[in-house]
Order: sequence, then structure tokens, then C-alpha cells
Amino acid sequence: MTKPAPFIDRFGLWTAEQKKQARALKALTARHKLKLIRLVWSDTHGHARTKEVTIPAFLSALSSGYNINVATTTLDASGARTFASFTPGGGMGLTEMTGSPNLTIVPDPSTFRVLPWAPGVGWVICDEYFNTGIPFHFSPRQLLKKQLARLKQQKLGLTVGLEVEWYLLRLAGDPIAPENTNAIGMKGKPVRTFPVETGYSYHSESNFDIMQPVLTALCEHFEAIGLPLRSIENEWGPGQVECTFAPRDALTTADNLILFRSATRQITRRMGYLASFMARPAIPGFCASGWHLHQSLSDASGKKNLFMPGAKGDPLSPVGMHYLAGLLTHAQAATPFTTPTINGYRRYKPNSLAPDRATWAYDHRGVMARVLGAPFDPATRIENRIGEPSANPYLYIAAQIVSGLDGIANRREPGPQELNPYNSDFPLLPKTLPDALAALEACELFREQFGETFVNYFLAFKRTELGRFEKWKSEHGASWDPAGEPTEWEQNEYFDYF
Repeated sequence: MTKPAPFIDRFGLWTAEQKKQARALKALTARHKLKLIRLVWSDTHGHARTKEVTIPAFLSALSSGYNINVATTTLDASGARTFASFTPGGGMGLTEMTGSPNLTIVPDPSTFRVLPWAPGVGWVICDEYFNTGIPFHFSPRQLLKKQLARLKQQKLGLTVGLEVEWYLLRLAGDPIAPENTNAIGMKGKPVRTFPVETGYSYHSESNFDIMQPVLTALCEHFEAIGLPLRSIENEWGPGQVECTFAPRDALTTADNLILFRSATRQITRRMGYLASFMARPAIPGFCASGWHLHQSLSDASGKKNLFMPGAKGDPLSPVGMHYLAGLLTHAQAATPFTTPTINGYRRYKPNSLAPDRATWAYDHRGVMARVLGAPFDPATRIENRIGEPSANPYLYIAAQIVSGLDGIANRREPGPQELNPYNSDFPLLPKTLPDALAALEACELFREQFGETFVNYFLAFKRTELGRFEKWKSEHGASWDPAGEPTEWEQNEYFDYF
């Protein structure tokens, strides 16, 4: 009997370039004297999950993949069971999900890094597959790759730049106490922290210098792992930091965001600090953080910016205007992917440097879609200011592609610029996560492009989170006011998770 080909070859999962990169990894692991490799994948939240394996197991995974449990998809962030995994169909009506089965994760050799803050440890992002070789229905990275394939079919590419805000805080005393431990369905209290600087001295050099030792360490590590950092800025709130990254192709950018968040949290924690990507921490005096996604379409070579206008006075090319119109048209339905937490909707306030409705204008920080560029400017782009920093990068970017391509296909027009966005008649963004999920549920475009299976799964997954919040509110006689202070539940759920 002929021995079957290894998993990766059997299903043709790697390109020739990936095969070449994989062959080089054996020598690389020896040269750096690595002992363990983190096989990483993104859960639905965009939280990095990992199995840490020995070098022999890693080298085997470079041909056969590695088995993991499907549980990180069926349990929410608190470990609460979202689906009845041990019933026929796994509670999803999908035979292949019965019994919480194994998946096979396949490393993407192009993402391999040596972690300078964790001696002897390597890191690589993986794609999830059923053991039949079929891409896993609920893999965010697979969903983005599917949308990028649509772009490729049209001889298009997407270039994405990151601008992400987060908070740096100093740990107070014993970092882990009994009150900080979690229970199934209920997060413990986050570890105690103190602000690192007084805040609200925008771009203050003196305040920035207080954080310099930590930020210098981050820069050194980012450089070592190849993250294309452009700048670090002292933002508005106490210890609020903004990092910007040079534009890269969409998949590389999404992978880099997963690595950036994990690296930042791990490096700062080792130094006695906490980094939080929660949108609006429940700390008096803190303001909301956002994630602005800069994007432009290119030709197949990646060299020609297709958003660049042809005439002075035009904000974008015609194809750019159609793409922009798609982002505006589907903003409400896309919001669960750009702002997936209950807490994130506290950003959408008038005059807050965050949008509250689907508007656009040239170089205007109050709109949702800020257009930047000019004729012959290869950096011409759309900056979508809608996102929160804890969003899943694969789903955020994939939602932009779905919306933008629909705008192009239907030759949509964005309407006039809005220079007074907080007082305009343009459609409001959802004010709550339930409102956003209702918009997604009613959207045929996302059901078509992400698939009924994924959309129904995502709605159930997020509504489990909402159900836990509603139960807490009922038990504590609490209410949710987007204009008010975040609740204790939000702080417990998000502050030390993202």
C-alpha cells in the first residue's frame, strides 16, 4: 500500500515560496538554539492562541501540520460554552463539528520569528483546516485569504497601514491575586494598575520621557521581529500611546497586528507594566482608544496606487470613490467586525475624534472615512477611523474588502463631503453592539461573502457574550449608558484580555 503524502503536500496548502522558506527553518532553529516554537492562531476575538511544541514536533508540523482542539472557537472569552459541542452537529447543524473534533493547523513559514524577549522560543502563525484539508469555516485568517483571492482575481491588491492606540499602565504590587482569577462565564477583576503619567498634555515630550524606557524596549524588540514601526506618540489620556506602522500588503499587516498586540503585552508585563487595548477602560479620566485603518487598492504588481486622483481637486480616483462609497454604504453591517465589543461603542460620541455616523471628507478627523492624498501622491489612501484597538484584524480588513468591492461593482457614489459631521443627516453608526449585530444579521452582502455558516456562528458567539452581560446587569441592577462610565463587567471582561 502506498503511504499517503504528508498533510501539507496531500492538499497542496503551500506555495513554492513557502516550501522554500520551510526548508530554511531547520537550520534557523539550530542557529538560534531554539527549544520551543509557539504555533499561533487567531480566535474569533483576534486573541492569539498557541500550542508550544518542541523542535522535533515543529519540524514534523512543517510537513504534517499539528492537531489542536476546536474548542477555542466554541468557547467564548470567559470559557463559557457557546455551542452544544457534544450533540450531533455540535450545536451548529454541522456534522463536521460534532464532538469538539480536532483541527490541523499548518504553519505559514513566511511569518516565522525568533522572540527576543523569550529566549529559546520561536513564533509562527498557522492556518486551521479540517482533517480533510478543507479550510476551517470559522478561521478569521482563512476568511481574509478568501477575500484577498477575490481581489487577486480582479488583478487588485490591498495595501494597509496601521494606526493603533493603547494604554500603558504600571502594575501595582502582587500582579495576580485570588480576586483576579476567572470562573467559567465570569471574568475575575483585572490586576491593579496605576497610571504612568498624568495625561492630557498632547505630545508632551516630558510626559513621553516618563515612558521612554518601556517604549525603547518595545522599539528594540519590534525591530528584531521585523514589525515596520514608524512612530510612537504620547496621545491624550494618561499613558495613552499611539503606534503607527508602515503600510504592507493586507495579510502581512493583519499578521503583524496579531504579533504587535501580543508582543506589546508580553514585553511590558515582563517589565512590570500592563498594556491594554481595551477601547475605553473603566478608569476615571481615561478617554477612548481607536484603531484607524489606512487602505488603498493597487494593481497586481503592487506598484500603482489605484486610489490616486488624476486631476487637482479630485479627492480620489473614480475607483477610489466607488470603494469609499462601499465603506459608507455597509458601515453599519460591518461594525461588528470593526467594533466587536460592548465597550467599543463608547467611542462613538460627538466631537470625540471618533465618528458617530457614516461620513467622509478630505483630511477631516471628525468623519468616519478620512481621505488623504493628491495627484501623483503614491500614499493616497482612505483612513477608516471606525475601529477599536481590540478588533480582530482579519475580520476588520476582510469587512473593508467586502464593502469596498461592492461599491466598485455597483459603481456606488459616496455623496458630498461632510465638513460638519456631528451635526449632519448622514446615517448614524450603531449605538450598541446589539444594534450592530442586528445590522449584520440583515445584510445579504456579508452573508454571501462570509457565508451563512460564519455569519450565523458569529452572531451566536457575540450574543453569548451579550447574554453574560445582560445577566450581570440583572444581578447588579445596572444599566448601560454609552455616554456614561464603563461598567465593572466591561473592565473585568476586556481590560486584561486585550
